[in-house]
Amino acid sequence: MVRLAAFDMDGTLLMPDHRLGEATLTALARLRDRDIALVLATGRHALEMQHIVSTLALDAFLIAGNGTRIHTQEGEVVHRQDLTADVAEPLLRQAWDTKASMHIFNDDGWFTGRALPALLQAHVYSGFSYQIVDVKHMSTDRVTKVCFCGEHEDLLRLKTQLHEALGERAHLCFSGVDCLEVLPPGCNKGAALAALCERSGISLADCMAFGDAMNDREMLGSVGHGVIMGNAMPQLIAELPHLPVIGHCRSQAVSHYLTHWLDNPHQPYSP
Repeated sequence: MVRLAAFDMDGTLLMPDHRLGEATLTALARLRDRDIALVLATGRHALEMQHIVSTLALDAFLIAGNGTRIHTQEGEVVHRQDLTADVAEPLLRQAWDTKASMHIFNDDGWFTGRALPALLQAHVYSGFSYQIVDVKHMSTDRVTKVCFCGEHEDLLRLKTQLHEALGERAHLCFSGVDCLEVLPPGCNKGAALAALCERSGISLADCMAFGDAMNDREMLGSVGHGVIMGNAMPQLIAELPHLPVIGHCRSQAVSHYLTHWLDNPHQPYSP
């Protein structure tokens, strides 16, 4: 019996224009009508997600920053985890051999060293934006996560550098082909969902989850009913070959899957 459904946002619930479609909103409402709890699990900042949730009047738990923050349906923060200063210090101060742009997140928002208007397209409907700062002079005592955005091959080389420098003091993952994230150790959507389920008295076996990127791997692999998007990173499909793959986010595939599951729970689904 499914008691909770968790959803990644970009590439999963959101269409390529970064909006939630009407069919998706209808399917989510049907889940709530069945008393199935909703969780939005995303790499996006909590400030942005709280705005989105309130605008759409979604009754949902929130896992933000790829597991660095958990919020109840009422907005209460029940979990927070930041990078330690000895990790944030070299991240922000060291000159890394990469062309990727660096982005720093803390509870106050999103910070970067130079204007990158193209990145704002993903946030056009929420209005969330970065603040331009001198990264070298930012405080390192409350950094939630650091993201590097750039070409995938460059990020792969950077990942090797970061792992050599930080070792097990940080968790590295791709939240997209062009985005490498540095998170606190043990911090991921799967661990956050497990903590939320324990708090709510729900077994992970009674959860379903949807995702498309490597930052969804732990979440999809831990639940009783994991589903991978058709537009997913090939690495994710390869790591979880036993999970079903559905359609593309551009066609609101999650809504089609959920509608079929709600109406025909005992019949196989075909994208």
